[in-house]
Amino acid sequence: MNDPIPDLTRRGLLSGGGALVVSFAIGPRLALAQGEEAEVVEQRGELPGSLKDYPFVDSWIRIGADDTILVMTGKAELGQGIKTAIIQIAAEQLQVALPRITLQTADTGMTPNEGYTAASHSMEESGTAVLHAAAQARRVLLDLAAGRLGVPVETLSVEDGVIVGAGQRIRYGELVDDQLLHVRVDARDEAHDPSGYTIMGEPVPRVDIPPKLTGEVAYVHDLRLPGMVHARVVRPPVYDARLESADIAAVEAMPGVLGVVRDGSYLAVVAEGEYQAVRAMAALQASARWTGGMTLPDGAGIADMLRSLPSQENVIHETGPGGAAGGAGARRVEATYTRPYQMHGSIGPSCAVGLAEDGGLTVWSHTQGVYPDRAAIAEMLGVSEDVVRVIHMEGSGCYGHNGADDAAADAALIARAFPGRPVRVLWMREQEHMWEPYGSGMVVSASAGLDPSGGISDWSYDLWSTTHVTRPPPARNLAPAWLLERSLWPPKDVNIPQPAGGADRNAVPPYTIPNARVVEHYIPVMPLRVSALRSLGAFMNVFALESFVDELALAAGADPVAFRLARLEDPRAREVVQAAADRFGWADFERGPGRGRGFAYARYKNLAAYCAVAMEVEVEGETGEIRIGRVVAACDSGQVVNPNGIANQIEGGIVQSSSWTRFEEVRVTPDGILSRDWASYPILRFPHAPASVEVHVVDRPGEPFLGTGEAAQGPAAAAIANAVADATGARLRDLPLTAEKVRAALAG
Repeated sequence: MNDPIPDLTRRGLLSGGGALVVSFAIGPRLALAQGEEAEVVEQRGELPGSLKDYPFVDSWIRIGADDTILVMTGKAELGQGIKTAIIQIAAEQLQVALPRITLQTADTGMTPNEGYTAASHSMEESGTAVLHAAAQARRVLLDLAAGRLGVPVETLSVEDGVIVGAGQRIRYGELVDDQLLHVRVDARDEAHDPSGYTIMGEPVPRVDIPPKLTGEVAYVHDLRLPGMVHARVVRPPVYDARLESADIAAVEAMPGVLGVVRDGSYLAVVAEGEYQAVRAMAALQASARWTGGMTLPDGAGIADMLRSLPSQENVIHETGPGGAAGGAGARRVEATYTRPYQMHGSIGPSCAVGLAEDGGLTVWSHTQGVYPDRAAIAEMLGVSEDVVRVIHMEGSGCYGHNGADDAAADAALIARAFPGRPVRVLWMREQEHMWEPYGSGMVVSASAGLDPSGGISDWSYDLWSTTHVTRPPPARNLAPAWLLERSLWPPKDVNIPQPAGGADRNAVPPYTIPNARVVEHYIPVMPLRVSALRSLGAFMNVFALESFVDELALAAGADPVAFRLARLEDPRAREVVQAAADRFGWADFERGPGRGRGFAYARYKNLAAYCAVAMEVEVEGETGEIRIGRVVAACDSGQVVNPNGIANQIEGGIVQSSSWTRFEEVRVTPDGILSRDWASYPILRFPHAPASVEVHVVDRPGEPFLGTGEAAQGPAAAAIANAVADATGARLRDLPLTAEKVRAALAG
């Protein structure tokens, strides 16, 4: 549904010719990169979702005189199924069959600027906009048809884009003209009554899957353009090292090599063939001499290092007098939890294709934000943004900020030196592991008092972390820009405020606690390059918070699910907790040697999707291996568009989280990053996957969409730790929960 090289040019798209045309300003969004994570999306206002930036119907919907329907979204398909959901929404509201919809995703030459596809905002922002724009488009067409037929609009119906009434039939295409839908969306013009939906709410097959299964051009890695050449980049050994010398002449004399690009310490080679480029890169790298660079930390003491670095103390939540109130007979429970630096570990290394011609520059990239990336690339090159076009294509693996934006910058820099030839840049595995922005290491210290009745009398929670967002723009957040003659080092950090939060995302407990204090110790210095990894700080905070709640329940002699329900006031939260527990068979679970159950709950960002996870694990005492058995989750994402899509997201989140929780850790020494391949950065393999995952989706027809993609990571991690503690009696608090740590705890 999304052609990587659209036949429609921007000129053609904005021309007339008997069709409803798209005519909106493709301008800068006020909150490009970091604001996407911080934003709280309004879905009930006069202009909900992304309509606040693009309020006209024809910013989203185009209908041709030939009855073609083009729907546009500024969001990118990342494997989360957004293409399928947006098509379902448009088809439902326009009352047409699904195959009638053609969807164009993020492209700075064609689509609205919806910033980054991040923070689980795609449905909240773009889904909401398309919902109301398509509903109003249908209403405008019905009103026009009623006038032509001279009948009340209530007497008309729509059958697959054909308006029927008074014994006549009028196609949508017969009604449109250049300006018909250039009207502001009135969100009060309600969308269909959800009780009558026939497409939304149904498990429609994903439209992005078939080309991936049949080997068609699905990923940017697959893109091949006429006359395309291949490039490889030579990276320094550490951040901000400077290039002293390299034997460029010898490399340029190698077979197939078209040239070497050098700008300051930025070094790349271009060749006719890909293997020729790889060989030339290896030779260039062997001859390169570097000096200086940033000193890396000792990974063995990451937790102590984070607590020792200068930090900004932010009290983000306080009820009652705060601190440890205690009281007569109160019992104190204290614990510290840690998370190492972790990487995206994309299965396909970052890739991009650049083409400089006719005074312009086009980049095909798996960036999660085509407009922000365009702004950063233009700044890096010192050109106007209008000169640069960024077209999204999927990449094989990533939720968050990996090397995609950097690879796009590589393609732009190198293509500019080889005008007229498409240049394909692909990172090597070692480069991907060493240079991508990691998820930040974190430390959490929790303390609480239990009164004689088992109630929580007070709660103190302190967390230490560096930033979780260094997305571009600015250009200094692109790694290639650090090495240019006009160096843009160092990258810029951002601390995302509450209520969404960054490092402190989900640090505020969802439970009713009379005397609670939550403090973020934000560390501006970045010992390693870091940025957005799926769910940001929520993964660690939910792991720590829900592990600690389990420890409190154990100390109070209470059932963990009952302990949570007693402190949850939100009825939707209570419903997902109860649903997960009931469907799992929590009350009837039978323990055995090394076999236990675990439970955890969170509402992502405390304002998005609700998710509860129950699971069983078996722990092999001799090896320390954790085997995950049956997993049951319940999720409330508001109104459901595609229940299979929601289940996919929860299932994928549980699997990814189980990899983070059991295996993943960036290993680093002052001499360099050691995690350079899959042997030194192990991830979950098929034998380690859960035996089964069941997802119960709670539908809320008519309610706002709630972001789902990052809801399961934290609860899954805590459920694993809680199940291990239940199975063995040993509480592990330091991620990842490797076999070595399990053996040590059991021997302890």
